[in-house]
This record gives sequence, C-alpha cells and structure tokens, in this order.
Amino acid sequence: MKLIFAGTPVFAAQALAALLPEHEVLAVLTQPDRPAGRGMQLTASPVKQLALQHGLPVWQPTTLKTPDIQAELAALHADVMLVAAYGLILPQVVLDTPRLGCLNIHASLLPRWRGAAPIQRAIQAGDAETGITIMQMDAGLDTGAMLLRSVCPITHDDTASTLHDKLAAQGAQDIVQALRQLPQLTPVAQDSTLATYASKLLKSEALLDWSQPATVLDRSVRAFNPFPTSQTKHGDTVLKVWQAQPTDGSGTPGQILSIDKHGVCVACGEGALQLVTLQRPGGKPQPAAQVAQALALSVGTTLGR
Repeated sequence: MKLIFAGTPVFAAQALAALLPEHEVLAVLTQPDRPAGRGMQLTASPVKQLALQHGLPVWQPTTLKTPDIQAELAALHADVMLVAAYGLILPQVVLDTPRLGCLNIHASLLPRWRGAAPIQRAIQAGDAETGITIMQMDAGLDTGAMLLRSVCPITHDDTASTLHDKLAAQGAQDIVQALRQLPQLTPVAQDSTLATYASKLLKSEALLDWSQPATVLDRSVRAFNPFPTSQTKHGDTVLKVWQAQPTDGSGTPGQILSIDKHGVCVACGEGALQLVTLQRPGGKPQPAAQVAQALALSVGTTLGR
C-alpha cells in the first residue's frame, strides 16, 4: 500500500520501522524539532531520525488546518494514513483524503483511556491489563470505530517506561497485521458509556500524599516513571522516588519506620511503602539507604513536610 505516516516519539518510530519492509511510505509527518538535552539544542524526533535514515520525505507542519498542507497531502494519492502519537489534530478534510481513511495506533483497550496518557493512567488506576487498539479515525478524540484490539497484561512491577516498550512493540506488530487484513476487518463502534479519559500528566501530581494507601502510592510511583517522577520532601529537599514497593507496616503517615539495605520503609494511610531508589537534587538515582545516610535520615523522621 501507499502510506502517509504521522508520528513523533519512539512509540511511533517502532511502528514506522515495522511498516517499511511491506509498504511504500510516500511521506512522513512529524512534529517540528524541539530543544532537548542539557544544551537545549534543536533535536529531531525519533520518527524523523528513522525517516531520514531511510531517505523518506519528512514534513514538519505546525498545523494541518491550512489549505496548502491539505492540498499537498491530497496530491500524494495515498491509500491510507497511519497516525501514532503524532501530536496534531487531523481536520475532517485530512481524515477524508486517503482512499481508505486514517488509522490510529492507540495504546489502550478503547473505549477505556481515551486521551493523552493512556499508559500511565492505566497503571495509576490499577488496571490488570491494557493493550493496543487499531482505530479508524474520526473527528472525535479517540472515538473512531475499532478494527483490531490486542491485550497486554500489566504486571505488579510495570512502570510507564516498561509498559510503553511492550506496547510499542505490540502496536508495531498490530498495525502490520491490520494492514494485511484491512479489507476483511469489520469496524466495531465504541461504547461511549464505557469511556474513560486519560488526562495529560502534570508535574503537580508528582508529590506523594502519605495519607493515601501504600498500594495507591506504589501505582503512582510506577505510573510516573520516568515522567513526571513521584516526589517526597525532607525539609526543603525534594527527593525523586524512582522505585518503591508496598509492604507491611503502620504508623503516622510519612514517618520512617525502618532503614536497611533493602530501602527506606515509610508509613502510609494504609500499610507502608518501601522506597528502593531515590534521587537527590542534582544527583543520580541511588539506593534509598545511601540517600538516607547522606541526608542523615533516621527512624521516626517524617517525610513530606
């Protein structure tokens, strides 16, 4: 098939790589280069980098709402447009341009977790599973008819990072399969009464509330790894919490119950949370016991204030 591909991050690049052996990619759309790294130098997206390696035309419009870009897309006479974590809204005229429409690779089992952060919100909510949905796009937010769904279990130690990698690989496989079967696939309408919304992650969500149950805090730590990364405070020092696990224990929420080679055990509203990996400002992630020693933390110290 003749394809237009629209995507930006690693999740999308993995899908593009899987499509290249079987299809002709007429153009690759991706977000404009952004400042990144300590030097804040303009950096090409993972999708752009992959496209250039394969000599594919790369387009980086800031909007798809202008007549000029819409005419350029129409002139390609593509069979289908594939979208994965692109970052721009597709107007109806663009959705109608390819012969077979536009397909989206979405990292959830729609209609659950429509929106910007489906991987993180699934972990945070304690879902036992998530997956990939290949969807026929319409003008709504992840509301289009479903063509293919595949399940991915969420393990007790999955973080947003590990689950992202699983779903990126799964999504790449699924979109290849969907295109092979496209004429035979039957669109299934979503039941909007079952829809949930995966809102964008905010840095303000990062601070751990020790009055919450340990299981809830554990899910937050895993959901926010690597961004925005859960945090707790010791006085004026903000500590990033990279790894933790729920455990037995009780006490005043935020109070350190024990410190040993396994980590720092902190009382929660229900149960306790073992902090395994922490990071001080300006430092690197370290075993929690080392950070506790460097900050002279002791049993009875209360975090979060």
